[in-house]
Amino acid sequence: MNPETIDLPGAKVSLFDDQAAVARATAETIMDAARAAIARAGQFRLCLAGGTTPTAAYERLAGADADWGRWWIYFGDERCVAADDPARNSLAAERAWLGQVPVPRSQVMAIPAEAGAEAGARAYESTVRAALPFDLVLLGMGEDGHTASLFPGRKVPEDRLVMPVHAAPKPPPDRVSLTPAALTDSRQVLILVTGGGKADALTEWRNGAALPVAEVAAAASSTVFADNAAVGSIAG
Repeated sequence: MNPETIDLPGAKVSLFDDQAAVARATAETIMDAARAAIARAGQFRLCLAGGTTPTAAYERLAGADADWGRWWIYFGDERCVAADDPARNSLAAERAWLGQVPVPRSQVMAIPAEAGAEAGARAYESTVRAALPFDLVLLGMGEDGHTASLFPGRKVPEDRLVMPVHAAPKPPPDRVSLTPAALTDSRQVLILVTGGGKADALTEWRNGAALPVAEVAAAASSTVFADNAAVGSIAG
């Protein structure tokens, strides 16, 4: 881990050399959180993110020795495409990790986004309500500062845990996303930020911009794992 640091409002930041190091530390953090949760409450409730760095962490978990029968898996957002579409976050996690370990299938709670944004959000609302608080929520950050499928400038319903998303600025346009109320109801929130394309959004976050990722981080006990490429010249 790089000993340098940067300040981001609402978050504790750890810097790493590259994406591989972030993925390795993420897998270790997930395993530590699982052991603590199972010792405390007999189960581990984990909310997953999509994206290349989370998927790299999942690949490391596929070879881990864990009490998989006590893991419960949820998702922070999903694309409204067919259940077998490669763009699905749930399918990426399945291929990288969940399909290779004995987590009971009844404990992998995929978002039924194939039903459409409105129906999928309604159906997943009760699932999330029954799960809260999560033990660990894993998030990423887009180049525009979005997290999950919470995009800048979009209104978020205050009375919902799960919301439909339409006209997303990146395809596909229809999605289902957990709201900040759900994402921040967790013992830990871990945000992964890797790659040079994230430097501008990190700078905006550092300068106090009202980005979705910054708003989620400020409302939770959040940690950011970032690599040197993402931080670029803003460290120090």
